[in-house]
Amino acid sequence: EVQLVESGGGLVQPGGSLRLSCVASGFVFSYHAMSWVRQAPGKGLEWVSTFTSSGDIFYEDSVKGRFTISRDNAKNTLFLQLNSLKTEDTAMYYCVKGGAGVFRPRGQGTQVTVSS
Repeated sequence: EVQLVESGGGLVQPGGSLRLSCVASGFVFSYHAMSWVRQAPGKGLEWVSTFTSSGDIFYEDSVKGRFTISRDNAKNTLFLQLNSLKTEDTAMYYCVKGGAGVFRPRGQGTQVTVSS
């Protein structure tokens, strides 16, 4: 059974930083692309970033230069470093097993709120 457990969200002021983590189990982590997606209040799921099994990295345009995705295959963990946060980054962030455009399976999410 695939399990994805996100953590690291919180309340932060504009311009601040957070580091999200996702611990995966139930599959061979290193074999799969992993992604982050988010859902802002009242909106649909939005792809944010992907780290493929071969090491390729992709970002949605609005987060390029501010967010950094990484992974530790030895610890079955995916990360997302969020810098220079904006109010429009407020959303529930989910870890997904799969590449861009894939939204399941995903974890329970971790809430990021950017507000002054």
